[in-house]
Amino acid sequence: MPELFIGGTWTAAVDGQVREIRCPADNTLVATVDEAGPKDAAAAISAAREAFDRGPWPRTPAAERGRLLLRVADLLERDKDALARAESLDTGKRLVESEYDMDDIANCFRYFGNLTAAGGTDRVVDAGSPEVDSRVVHEPVGVCALITPWNYPLLQTAWKVAPALGAGNTFVLKPSELTPHTCIILMRLLTEAGLPAGAANLILGAGPTAGAPLSEDPRVDLVSFTGGLATGRRIMAAAAPTVKKVALELGGKNPNIVFADADFDTAVDYALMAIFLHSGQVCSAGARLLVEDELHDRFVDELIARARRIRLGGPFDEDARTGPLISAEHRDKVEAYVAAGIAEGAVLRCGGARPDDPALKDGYYYPPTVLDECTPGMSVVTDESFGPVLTVERFRTEDEAIGLANDTVYGLAGAVWTQDTGKGQRVAARMRAGTVWINDFHPYVPQAEWGGMKQSGFGRELGPAGLAEYQEAKHIWRNLAATPQRWFE
Repeated sequence: MPELFIGGTWTAAVDGQVREIRCPADNTLVATVDEAGPKDAAAAISAAREAFDRGPWPRTPAAERGRLLLRVADLLERDKDALARAESLDTGKRLVESEYDMDDIANCFRYFGNLTAAGGTDRVVDAGSPEVDSRVVHEPVGVCALITPWNYPLLQTAWKVAPALGAGNTFVLKPSELTPHTCIILMRLLTEAGLPAGAANLILGAGPTAGAPLSEDPRVDLVSFTGGLATGRRIMAAAAPTVKKVALELGGKNPNIVFADADFDTAVDYALMAIFLHSGQVCSAGARLLVEDELHDRFVDELIARARRIRLGGPFDEDARTGPLISAEHRDKVEAYVAAGIAEGAVLRCGGARPDDPALKDGYYYPPTVLDECTPGMSVVTDESFGPVLTVERFRTEDEAIGLANDTVYGLAGAVWTQDTGKGQRVAARMRAGTVWINDFHPYVPQAEWGGMKQSGFGRELGPAGLAEYQEAKHIWRNLAATPQRWFE
């Protein structure tokens, strides 16, 4: 069956190109899918443009749009098992993690369904005269290009698709070429829920051939991208000539600050989860561990002892606690990153070499790795590895901890661990990040905005601001008693 979904029809790529999707856990073939090119992207944009300009979806009442999103949430819950399995085969992540993701995805659609149905974003403006009806209304932006990453394929898609549809937009979705299958299934669920043809379009393929036209085409009104910083910069440049709206979430180099008064066992446990969940392939991963000097040796020794016990394995290995990296190329990058850090003076405390377990030889595995005695300016401290690599830095004072935490071009997330409530609040207030956890790491809820500061991007997903990203505010002024003004007589 063809896998591109354009104008309500499943179709093959115009040029007949295909791509093999292989499971990173063992390199087995998952499926062969169509590979879109510029012609397919142009066709998808045309379909979305037609559906926005002349189709019913942008003119569908908000309450009805919200009900459709709620139906999608129900369908996601119904098909949770199949979706989780498909996601794990594409990404190699543990099945239990994919199952958690599916619950979060359904919750995202349910949140935006309720938010959309509730309405209430329009408002009356006091113009200072009873003879004027002045109000601000919110309208859909138009055609949205949604470009999503491989680490959380359907979750990151849901964060964009749900508010885009809730606001009344049409869209072209381009997921990562490595992990397409849950997005394919989502198109079927949207159709089953009753979304009109052309409102949702899906193209599969690489960024330069399938994604780049979405940023450049003047018929696209908004580009929302989640991924790497370099690609985000290219998207901004490509979108500039047509001055389209752009929203970017570009990852981070996230600090996890542990003060000496933190609950020791809990802080160690969360420090492991912060970086080694999904093998570190998480934009908000706590890749920089900042430990108060007096606690450093005991804390890092215990963390390393536990890290060495983390078992690697495929998505359906119930004894595994983390899985492979997404590809051989990505593993090569992580290896080079670690080698550069060691050359700069970082001390390798565990990991740092491919596992020798024969059962893992066909997958792209890399073990939990800890680089100690890191200092500002090292490449491993400044650059994002997007792998299971933790760097450790020391600090002595609260001000020094904050300075180290903010000494990065990124500003996505961070955490602080202390039993001193005042200290936790002070540090959180001074950290330059879009999300800060106190005595926790990784949780989010769809009701709260998510996004970065500095070069982690701009715009917000989730929360009321996540819906507002896909809306335009329009001021409508109606004179109820218009009379000639006689300015030019």
